[in-house]
Amino acid sequence: MRGRRSTALGPEGAMGMPRRRGNGPLNRPLNGLLNGLLNGLLKGLMALAGLLSTVSAATAAGPSAFSMMSPQLQAMQRDDSLNPGMLWVLDGQARWSRAEGTAGKACADCHGTTPAERLRGVAAAYPAWDAATGRPINLGERIAACRNSHQGVREPSAPDALLALEAAVAHASRGQPVTPPEDPRLLPWRARGQALWQQRIGQLDLSCAQCHDERVGRRLGGSLIPPGNAAGYPTYRLEWQALGSLQRRIRNCNTGVRAEPWMPGSDELRALEVYMAWRERGLPVEAPAVRP
Repeated sequence: MRGRRSTALGPEGAMGMPRRRGNGPLNRPLNGLLNGLLNGLLKGLMALAGLLSTVSAATAAGPSAFSMMSPQLQAMQRDDSLNPGMLWVLDGQARWSRAEGTAGKACADCHGTTPAERLRGVAAAYPAWDAATGRPINLGERIAACRNSHQGVREPSAPDALLALEAAVAHASRGQPVTPPEDPRLLPWRARGQALWQQRIGQLDLSCAQCHDERVGRRLGGSLIPPGNAAGYPTYRLEWQALGSLQRRIRNCNTGVRAEPWMPGSDELRALEVYMAWRERGLPVEAPAVRP
């Protein structure tokens, strides 16, 4: 009987043919080509990752709560003749050119005849670092400091006037993208604000993130959970029947989860404002927004 020819691969390969080594002279050009392609692909992926990181840094973390409002509320916010927050804006614009305080000066004496003339986009860059106090301050605090030092107006002796002026200056930036300052001095405050955003508080043991990141669009106690934007403040809330600040809204949330509200102007509120501005970078300023 004729024996079966083995096709097993031995040192000489199948059918006795010599096996080519992976690093032999015939495969070296191919290996070099593959290595070059892999290196090029890796560099391309790294470049793409860098580009995506840059885009991410320039865009907002999520949608505006405006897109979640009822058509009636959206129409109310869009139409300045229907938006009740415009009452404060008009009041602020009137006060802009009115001489006040012991110095008898008006905002218009330094900043132009209207807030939009020289301050368009300014509200989109707050909170910002204040060298005089060595901490971040929000737009309202900046206006109060300016009125104090240049007009001789002592806040909070005129809180309604301050809120109106803040609404007028914020309104001048409406449509501008939120652009937090690239200031390294703000980084520790941003980190603290992010930690507070994720910290469970109150008897309900809830954090800002659990509602405004994880459960956006769902309902809590019958109310729609929004993304928790700051770009619309000062905001007119139907619940308040008035215009109010972001700090007022955060304190309301403290109460809602059965926690002790942070004091107005506290470092906790200040840090949260810094983080929230960074969190929604790129969203358009909506002030004065209208919310339920």
